[in-house]
Order: sequence, then C-alpha cells, then structure tokens
Amino acid sequence: MSKIKKVVLAYSGGLDTSIMIKWLKDNYGCEVIAYAADVGQAEELKNLRAKALKTGASKVYLEDLKEEFARDFVFPMLKAGAVYENQYLLGTSVARPLIAQRQVEIAKKEKADAVAHGATGKGNDQVRFELAFKALAPELKIIAPWREWELGGREEEIEYAERHNIPVPVTRKRPYSSDRNLWHISYEGGVLEDPWFEPQEEMFLLTNPPEKAPNRPEYVEIEFVSGKPVAVSGKRLTPVKLIQTLNRIAGRHGVGRVDIVENRLVGIKSRGVYETPGGTVLYAAHQALETLTLDRDTMHFKQQLAQKYAELVYNGQWFTPLKEALDAFIGRTQKNVSGTVRLKLFKGSCGVVGRRAARSLYRPDLASFEKESVYNQKDAEGFINLFGLPLKVAALLRKGR
Repeated sequence: MSKIKKVVLAYSGGLDTSIMIKWLKDNYGCEVIAYAADVGQAEELKNLRAKALKTGASKVYLEDLKEEFARDFVFPMLKAGAVYENQYLLGTSVARPLIAQRQVEIAKKEKADAVAHGATGKGNDQVRFELAFKALAPELKIIAPWREWELGGREEEIEYAERHNIPVPVTRKRPYSSDRNLWHISYEGGVLEDPWFEPQEEMFLLTNPPEKAPNRPEYVEIEFVSGKPVAVSGKRLTPVKLIQTLNRIAGRHGVGRVDIVENRLVGIKSRGVYETPGGTVLYAAHQALETLTLDRDTMHFKQQLAQKYAELVYNGQWFTPLKEALDAFIGRTQKNVSGTVRLKLFKGSCGVVGRRAARSLYRPDLASFEKESVYNQKDAEGFINLFGLPLKVAALLRKGR
C-alpha cells in the first residue's frame, strides 16, 4: 500500500478532531490540512484557524457554506417533508453530505492522498461521510481514527489532550457532546446516555424553557413559492436569514425541543436531544400549505416517500440515484405549493391557525354543510355501495359457511 503523504481532515475543533491532527501526524507521518465548514456553528468557529495551526495543521480551510446548506440541502429536505422516526428533523444528518462534498473538492485541489473524519465507529456520521467520499472520489483513501486508535472513550481522549496541551471544548464539567449548525443543535453522550436523565436547562442554547417563555402568544406568517419559504411576516429573506429569523422567534417561545431514543443505522439505539426551533415552524407551515394544494393521492403517496427520503438522509445516501429520483418527483409536487401560512407560537407549542394559496384545491362550497349546487349528496349512496361491495361479499360468504 502506498504511503499517505497528505490528508484533508474534516475539522470541527471538537474533542475528537482536536486531537486527530497530532494523532494523524504521529501515526501516518503525513501532512495534515484542516478543513472546517461553516454551516452555522456561530461562536464555535472562533479561533478555529489558530487552534488548528497551533496543534500541527499545515494549512486551514474555513469555508462559509451556510447559503448552500440552506438552499441545496435543508430546503429540498423540507419540501420532501422528511422526518426520521416521526421526530428528528435531521439537522446533523443533512449537513454531512455538504461538508464531505467540499472536503473532496479541497482534497483534489491539494492533491491529497486521503481524507479523514472524526466520527466514531459506533455512530451514523462515519457512514454519512464515507458514502459521500465513495460516491464523489472513490480513489481517495479514507482514514477513520476512531476505528484505529487505542483511545477507548472520551475520558481517554481528554487525558490525551491534556497530556499534549491540546485545548478541547469538552470537559468533565460538560460531559456530553454537541453539534450545531444553522438548522439545529444536537446533544448526546455523557450524562445523556441515561434515558431517564432529564437534560438540565443550562444545556439548551436556542430555546427558552416553555414555562419561562412569554405569557402572550406570537403570530408569524410564512410565505412559500413552489414549496420554498421566501418570507417571514411579509419580509423577504435569504434562506439563511429566514432560518435565523425563525430560530430567534420560535426559540423565544420554547418551540422546537425534542428528546428521543433513535435507531442508529449501525444497529444501536441512542438517546439524542435536539433543538430545531425554526425548522419546527417551517415543517408545520409547509405541511399545512400542502393540505391545500396537493390532491389526495399525491399527498398520501408523498407522505410514504417522505419516510424513505428521511431514511436516505439519515443513512448518508444523499448522493444516490434513488435520492435524485425522489427529488425529481418531489419537485413536481411542489409546483403549486405557493401561499402563506399563519402560525401561533406559545409556551413551546406551534399551531397552524390560518393558510391560503392561490391554487388551493379547497372549495368552501363543496366542504360546506349548507345547501349548495355542486355536490349531489344522493350520489354518495352508489359510491358507498360499490366501495363497500368487497366487504358485503366477504360477509355473505362467512354467513353462508
């Protein structure tokens, strides 16, 4: 096997990747280029470049990918209505293919031999990164230190960092890991591994405790064009600004917290706590608008595909023919999904209280219980007789026996 001369490491500055620069240099004798993708981590990116260089990186790429993340990854997922296991809005999952895509581009530019990531051998992220690498650059060697080194867990990682004077954000006083981007924040590991343990309030960064949220509800209107959100309460916004605005509004009212035990792709159940305030509002609004603009069969079939789409995102299968085909179908369904939805935010709840669309299929004259001339109620008798015929035949057969 040829010697690795240069590797591009997906670098977050967290516990794992903070110690990986030195580990890669010591164990592979290679040059390490640190690559950090700004997908909305906010203050987590502070001093990241200096830290990577100080701990041994030969070069640092810090790429602002927020607009691409919102436009090309989050919004297509929103249009699909993808939610994993009915609760998880896929904030970490959907960021990985974008991060990996840019990492491959940098590796090609730098003529690197390999790419590396900080995902553990028990998690989903190793699959998400590596499937993207295989789809986009199968010639690159993939290094996953967690599957190679002798460090047995986070406690040993912290000790390794202390031994080599590597500053890390995880301490014994904050014994869990988090992943933040424009769409959400996730928390897992450490004290959260006990599913009976209630997360402490100081852990949450994006949302107020519902009981301490404002005592008066707030109304917000979201406008969509062909399934894409474009404005909040009448103000047109870029995708990034729109999500940031809704994060602030919904977070103020304690909207968007989820505490779940989910099924990882590798077969392990894990406990995760998530904050997705703006995303929670957007999903509710988009779904409400589809109830007006999609016919019954299309909507019901799309709901089935939404589950598959969520699995593809969760399992790291973003760059697959099936995902591409689903995007084509979903894009067609969104042609008439244009309109405005009004929502009421109050004490952790997010409820739809109004919706309108120029191409709405909802007809008040048909839905009304008052007298009208379009729908002949007598027609229902023949429909019910035909629709229920198989049931009648089966019942007669049982009676005959």
